[in-house]
Amino acid sequence: MDGLITFVKTLGPARIAAMGAVTAALIGFFAFVILKVTAPQMVPLFTDLTLEDSSAIIKDLERQSIAFELKNDGAIIMVPKEKVGRLRMKLAEGGLPKGGGIGYEIFDKSDSLGTTSFVQNINHLRALEGELSRTIRSLDRVQGARVHLVIPERPLFSRDKLEPSASIALKVRGQLETQQVRAIRHLVASAVNGLKPERVSVVDETGRLLADGAAGDAYGAGVSGDERKIAYERNLRDQVESIVTSIVGPGRARVQLTAEFDFNRVTQTQDRYDPEGRVLRSSQTREEQSQTTEQQGQVSVSTELPNAQQGQPAQPPSPRDQSKKTEEINNYEITRITETKVIEGGRVNRVSVAVLVDGVYGRNDKGELTYQERSKEELDRIAMLVRSAIGFDQRRGDQIEVVNLRFAETQSIAMPDQSGFLGMLQFTKEDIMRAIELGVMLLLGLVVLFFVIRPLVRRIITPEAIAALTGEAPLPALAGVPASIPDGIPHSEEEAKAVSSQTSKMIEFAQVQGSVHAQSIQKVGELAERNPQETVQILRQWLHEQK
Repeated sequence: MDGLITFVKTLGPARIAAMGAVTAALIGFFAFVILKVTAPQMVPLFTDLTLEDSSAIIKDLERQSIAFELKNDGAIIMVPKEKVGRLRMKLAEGGLPKGGGIGYEIFDKSDSLGTTSFVQNINHLRALEGELSRTIRSLDRVQGARVHLVIPERPLFSRDKLEPSASIALKVRGQLETQQVRAIRHLVASAVNGLKPERVSVVDETGRLLADGAAGDAYGAGVSGDERKIAYERNLRDQVESIVTSIVGPGRARVQLTAEFDFNRVTQTQDRYDPEGRVLRSSQTREEQSQTTEQQGQVSVSTELPNAQQGQPAQPPSPRDQSKKTEEINNYEITRITETKVIEGGRVNRVSVAVLVDGVYGRNDKGELTYQERSKEELDRIAMLVRSAIGFDQRRGDQIEVVNLRFAETQSIAMPDQSGFLGMLQFTKEDIMRAIELGVMLLLGLVVLFFVIRPLVRRIITPEAIAALTGEAPLPALAGVPASIPDGIPHSEEEAKAVSSQTSKMIEFAQVQGSVHAQSIQKVGELAERNPQETVQILRQWLHEQK
């Protein structure tokens, strides 16, 4: 204890304060490292949140006293990993997140007694837009949606009825397919009374028009001819590639497909008559009969006198001329077929398919990778499957080519699934990032300890020891060494041994003192070389003090 007290007294208040500051900094640094290492791992609770949903969720987390972090200007909320599942279920019970916008909950807190019909109609429109936005956001690849509805009111005493319209702005991941855009249009049209799918416009976040609601759809899908052609080719190519890769293996087939379309709209009208197919429409029959008579006997005066014929028998007249006429009119209808065909644009004129397949890889007896071409029978079977997949039609000039060539890139050999103890060593991305974070903190702690704390402690302690050894401060007596060495010749063997041991100790002490002096002189020389101006000022000050 006496030696410790003496050592503390020799340090002085300045060095003690410096050591205290270094100790406090060291404790603070390691406390920060420990807190950082033992802090819970934060994972996203929700992403892509609106400001309204973010503020509501933060208020709920603060009420539950749960630690959280905000990222991306509040769009991402981070919470401890072990509490994610429970918090999501708890927030879902309260209807959070709402997904932005206002739905039919706008009527929950409104006072309907003093509300005008105009405000009620506006609230109903806002609620309908909000509900449609939420429904569209629930679809795959749709990250955000804004819906604007225009439902015009029919003026009084007006026969004209204005049709409603809608516009949708989407924020998507990747690219939407034609069927998805059509589904969104029909979804909105079915939710609004009187709205037709052709009156719905759809754009994405880049301003690209996905569906035009101002003009009629030329092909019934709201897309151009080139887009329809690309979609058709992509669909067939995916089908062909799926069936071929299931045979040759994934990544060992390349499929290119080209389809020629005719987008001209043709209207044909044809009239056909069948002479054998007669049908009696009307029938008319007319008969005529006529007869004329001639008087017998001679004409004389006696016969013309009055009462000349009395007493004479009357003779019947003899017929002179008879005629009979029959007329029949029949009207027939001949079978007539009128056929009108409207051939819409977008007919497939020709399909060309090129399929490139890789060979078979194996290993020989030496373990070397070998390549073998596929047989002609296997290629013919693949071509037959491709014909069935695309609906091959030889009359329209379809063409299919299946070629076997070796691919230039090296085929990756699939590694077997690891199970058991090796399966436990398969770390996730989060585990790897956590390990990297801990490694960085450990490395930083070692750097601070060896390159900051250690030099400071040595700088505080070393100068005092050097000063003590050089005679600037009294040194404690060495154990077993007397204050003075006796003069004269020793009188006994024990005294000789004591003198020799004392002499060796003094020699060792002189060597240590000489090395310390040498180190001190070397350090003073280095300081003088590095700071010449300060050295000159110190020498001048010493000269003035001696005077």
